[in-house]
Amino acid sequence: MLTSGLDDRIPDLELLYRDLHEHPELSFQEERTASVLAARLVSAGLEVTTGVGKTGVVGVLRNGEGPTVLLRADMDALPVQEIEKVPYRSRATGVDPDGISTPIMHACGHDTHMTALIGAVEQLVANRDSWSGTVLAVLQPAEEVGSGAQAMLDDGFLERFGPFDVALGQHITSAPSTHLYLCPGVFMAAADSLRVTVYGRGGHGSAPHTTVDPVVLAASIVVRLQTIVAREVAPNEVAVVTVAAIHAGRKENVIPASAELKLNVRTFDPDVRERVLAAITRIVNAEAEAAGAPRPPEIAPINGFPLLRNDVATTEAVRTAFTEAFGAGHVHETTPKTGSEDFGLFAVAAGVPSVFWNFGGFDPALYPDDPAHPQAAVASGRAPGGHSPEFVPTGVAPTLRQAVEALLTAAGIWLAR
Repeated sequence: MLTSGLDDRIPDLELLYRDLHEHPELSFQEERTASVLAARLVSAGLEVTTGVGKTGVVGVLRNGEGPTVLLRADMDALPVQEIEKVPYRSRATGVDPDGISTPIMHACGHDTHMTALIGAVEQLVANRDSWSGTVLAVLQPAEEVGSGAQAMLDDGFLERFGPFDVALGQHITSAPSTHLYLCPGVFMAAADSLRVTVYGRGGHGSAPHTTVDPVVLAASIVVRLQTIVAREVAPNEVAVVTVAAIHAGRKENVIPASAELKLNVRTFDPDVRERVLAAITRIVNAEAEAAGAPRPPEIAPINGFPLLRNDVATTEAVRTAFTEAFGAGHVHETTPKTGSEDFGLFAVAAGVPSVFWNFGGFDPALYPDDPAHPQAAVASGRAPGGHSPEFVPTGVAPTLRQAVEALLTAAGIWLAR
């Protein structure tokens, strides 16, 4: 049994999780994180390579003839300030790509992903008699900016670590602990992040009539962008347009000369994506002209994610294995999510199937409704959502146990003797 001895391992994994949670690092800055994880893989006896795609780590575990299974976890954290909720909360700070100092938090649960992968690898090492084949343990940087998987591939991942037969990955979600969520086919949206800079003519706050106020212009753009989904996307199509950051000015009585907006777009269909991006360009330029801006706005990409597609047959095999291991009441088929992931790039590059699933990480009492549909608890504010300063699992031990077991159960489809 691949899970033999796991209960004894959980306390140590919880210590690792707490350490990773307390010391998060931003994308492509995961130096300490990579060092800690590489040391664990070396201690487990894997062939370990560091610095793959700048800060990525790859461990190779060989155990006789058989398929090669890629297991992947992401390492980076977010520029979010964690609230006072647990004694091991993050107090870390870092410098973001714009050169701005910021607090950092694992507000997307990557600390659980890394810990679960380490736990699964250590279980495989301890139970070599129960399986045969090769495992590629991939600890990927920079998932949050959609660049880490491609960076590892560009660094010769396929050539250096050989072919593999399937790629498996998972992500914590705001849902009850011990519950798993899968979706065949398209599972996660394509994403485009944009930086929009609009220009005005600065001046004294007491004389706005002598200026072109870029703050008012930016506000008009934000409001108008909401009409894209409301009025230009059909009800049977899906799109999200979010303006999550606006930066302009430094003093209350000085009208600045420019303003910056950061936008995020999520879509499931390439045609919808093109229409939405074209609408953003049209609205930004039209609002600037209407405001009398002295120069055209600038629209530049920040990052992007492709669609994440789960192979249908492989997803069904994983779902069946999960149901047998955990019971039908704890395995749910979910709908496509407007979140995004770059995990699928590994399988696409190798031409093999992949499956990505979610696991719950929170007290079931937070989700009094059907556990198959936990989103209502997030929308009502009863449970924290991803990227929130409150996104810290409330049941660490059961969450880690489930995440490790899920990886082992899925990998065992290919590796079991």
